[in-house]
Amino acid sequence: MSNLRRYNPNGRSIFITTVTYKRQPILIDNADLLLSALNEALNKDQAKLLAWVIMTDHLHLLLDTRSADISATMHRFKLSFASRYRKRYNIYKGRIWQLRFWDHIIRDEKDYNRHLDYIHYNPVKHGLVKAPKLFPHSSIHHYSNYYQQDWGVTETPQIEGKFGE
Repeated sequence: MSNLRRYNPNGRSIFITTVTYKRQPILIDNADLLLSALNEALNKDQAKLLAWVIMTDHLHLLLDTRSADISATMHRFKLSFASRYRKRYNIYKGRIWQLRFWDHIIRDEKDYNRHLDYIHYNPVKHGLVKAPKLFPHSSIHHYSNYYQQDWGVTETPQIEGKFGE
């Protein structure tokens, strides 16, 4: 196993993408388990969830890391979700997550807004809904003052960059 070193975000916001093993489409049907495991891990490490979207086989997160070790937080989250998922379906072996995760430290307000838009437009990009606000497994509903009612419907947002998918 390689020893991947991550840059310490020093309390800055961080964007994360993590994917299920072999892209198994299990996350939306188990969104309750996922959010519970995520909140437990974040609370333990005193990190804050700023934005999120749960897709069928991956999720995107925007976190305020504060002083958290993001690798430890993600490890704790993945183990917790896997345990809850296995218990729900009486599964005793096999992988749930791909190894590692993709991260990006947010550089400035423009970068933050770009990643926030990417998170909330992702269900439309993947053809799950016609409008971002129709997707129930997203934090877009907490941003009603940020987005216009028809955002992502009347025209496609121009979001450039790499997002770990």
